[in-house]
Amino acid sequence: MKTRKNLRHSKDKETGLQTLQSSVKWHHIVNSAPSLWDAISRLLSDQAMVLSLNSSFVDPLLQFESQLNIIESSFKMVFAIPSLEKVREMGTSEDDKEDLEDMIIWMNEDTSYLQERVMMIISSVLSFASKKVKRYASIDAPCLGVLAAELSLLCFHNDPLITHQASLGMCYLLWIAKCQNDIEEIKSTMCNSGNHGLLPVPSDTEFLLMDLQQDKTKITQYVGQTLKPSLLTDFVWSLLMRLSSSNCVTAFEASTMLKMTLEYHAHKVTMVSKIVDAIYKQLCEHSSHVMRHTLLRVITLLIRSSPKKVIFQLMDYPIPADNTLLLMWQAAGSESRMAPHVLKTILLILKGKPGEMQDSLMERRRFSLDTTNMMPVAASQALCTLLPISSYKRAVAEFFPQLLMALMLQLFYSSDLRLMIKDRLFYARDALRVLLNCSGLQKVDMALKKKNCWNQFSQVLSHHHRVYLVAKTLSDYNFPQFPETLHYLYKLSVEGPRRSEDSVIIVIFFTELLNNFFKDPFPEEFLVLFRNWVNDPNPAVSKLSLQKIASMAPVINKVENVRSLLISILDAFFSKDKTVIIWALLTLRKLLGKLNKVTYSSLSTRIASSYYPLMDHSNGGIRSMAIYHFGELLKDMSQYPWILNDMVTGGLVPLILFLEDTEIRVAKACKYTLKICASELNWSTSYLLKDKHHNFELVVLNICKNLLISHESYITNLISDTLGFLRSSRIYLRRASVILIGYLTKLGSHLLLREEIEVMLDAIDPVLRDEDPVIRELAEITYRDFKEMSLKLTSSNFKQIFRRLFSLIYLKKLKPLYNWPDNLADSL
Repeated sequence: MKTRKNLRHSKDKETGLQTLQSSVKWHHIVNSAPSLWDAISRLLSDQAMVLSLNSSFVDPLLQFESQLNIIESSFKMVFAIPSLEKVREMGTSEDDKEDLEDMIIWMNEDTSYLQERVMMIISSVLSFASKKVKRYASIDAPCLGVLAAELSLLCFHNDPLITHQASLGMCYLLWIAKCQNDIEEIKSTMCNSGNHGLLPVPSDTEFLLMDLQQDKTKITQYVGQTLKPSLLTDFVWSLLMRLSSSNCVTAFEASTMLKMTLEYHAHKVTMVSKIVDAIYKQLCEHSSHVMRHTLLRVITLLIRSSPKKVIFQLMDYPIPADNTLLLMWQAAGSESRMAPHVLKTILLILKGKPGEMQDSLMERRRFSLDTTNMMPVAASQALCTLLPISSYKRAVAEFFPQLLMALMLQLFYSSDLRLMIKDRLFYARDALRVLLNCSGLQKVDMALKKKNCWNQFSQVLSHHHRVYLVAKTLSDYNFPQFPETLHYLYKLSVEGPRRSEDSVIIVIFFTELLNNFFKDPFPEEFLVLFRNWVNDPNPAVSKLSLQKIASMAPVINKVENVRSLLISILDAFFSKDKTVIIWALLTLRKLLGKLNKVTYSSLSTRIASSYYPLMDHSNGGIRSMAIYHFGELLKDMSQYPWILNDMVTGGLVPLILFLEDTEIRVAKACKYTLKICASELNWSTSYLLKDKHHNFELVVLNICKNLLISHESYITNLISDTLGFLRSSRIYLRRASVILIGYLTKLGSHLLLREEIEVMLDAIDPVLRDEDPVIRELAEITYRDFKEMSLKLTSSNFKQIFRRLFSLIYLKKLKPLYNWPDNLADSL
């Protein structure tokens, strides 16, 4: 058998296959070891095919693809070659053992007996491709990254011949990659110069070859600078997979190359999420200490260039985080200069609401297919690991306000989340405590612990009170972060929160800080926020704002823009939430009690017109409160009679009709306010409003007589207001409105035209068919009176004047039209 040296350097014209066949009795091997024979013969054939293609006239693109396929096949065959131990077991007879003896001796000399041949094939193909790619720039070589990883590892093989071939292959590979990067520049150069010939191979190939041999730094430098991001990612991925190689030397070399590449070129790596996920899986597989150290170092290096991608992927695992994930968090936090970027990403995640369903997979852009967003919970747990790291101290101080409020909101969300999940997860609470302790606020943490605040966060109820406790305790200890916290809260308030429920937490916290560091009234830039919050879509925010504004009553006259503040409260009267309306009524009344008369009187008409709709509100408490407050307004304006008349007549119809309200508190409020009206307008009605004398029809008749005497010009408007109540859903209002409109029309008929009576007839006509028999009876009487009036009416001015004079005489003789008791009728 020829020696290995003769096999390498033989210049005999026989092919390699013939040389090997002449040295060994292959007919025995074919019978006893077909797999070995197939592998070796196929490799030698592949080498011949690759070399022959170099001299062919096949289309370069097809030639290149064919050679790539052959190389891939060769690699597979090399891995399929039986090991030395397996070759020893192949012989089953004495002849087989004798024939295999020479082969075993040859294979035993050096385990790289075939690697050199494969490397020669690869180098030949890459050399050819490096020349062709300059002319045919459209040729694509997508496997360069994977091949570069394999070649880079072989550059440190213990066989110098393999090292030489691997380094040579790397030279050609890097040249191909460079041509791919410079494709546009090459095209431009060719077009401008008209030169379509081959560009020469770089003259420093030998120098580069020497550079690449046994120098990891140079290899990673050239690879990182030359390969495109997608190819460099393949390079990194291949090295990452080689970390789990059973060959310790290969795993070590892969580890070294991987760390050196990412040290300077991590910014070019794509598919970071996939790499991080692969690292997590490898760490979970009980990897060695060295491998674990390398994998965690990779996380640290990736966090430098892609903090957002790494952090988002680390958040996308089940909670609570296992020990492996905690190790990865520690690795991510070990890069101090990336702390601000890491915290910014976590704050971005904390804007989400745990348990909230994502709209679509495309919008989530997450690695997992989980449609429920639990990332904020994972982010809270991550902060428990990251915040105590000493290198994060400066970043924690910088982002204290943002972290504080983000965790307060997460605590609020968690109170709802616990209703949906079995495990009670309090990572937001724990992270908040860590934040306080890492920020020099240990006393605040201890004070809240004594107040049992931390335990109370596990309860769903009274969360708003716990938010108040945190803000109050921070203020009590004059926490040094107050200025930046207040500034951040102001910024949040102006920009508006992402969710309506967030506003509640912000307002509570903001208000408490202001209460402890400012005296009432607040500066205008803060007060304007409360003015806007009065009409916030969230009723809880409106109530909090109104409560704070009410507390400023003693200093209301010091407020710069008090009119705007009062108008915002009046606008809250139209809220759909009844508690907001009640708070608006109470707040307004408290402020008006201290407001200077000049400002008060200028707004009185606007205030009165805001009370009118509330007198007919569906809620009895709001009706009674609006009516009471309207009476207080009339008393306050008693010195402004020119204002008083319009205000009284504007609310007179509901005041009269709601005397019949089924809720006693509303009826009492009407009596109270009507007494004020009678007192201010000098009407003789007050005694009739006392309970022992009260009769609705008698009160109506008396008020109508007073109106005819002192406010005749308002009767037409009052009739119009009363017509609107004929369609009320409440029976007592329909009954009362029929009676009131009957008397107003009877006593003011001289003021009406025939056309107006016709309109009133049309309005009363549906009431004739009312479901309530009493109302039908009252409507018939009223309708009959309207008909009689219509027949008597004329358009003659003289006759109108005559009817007016007659009405004054008729006024004293007018008797009840409906169901007046005899004893009361006789007393008139």
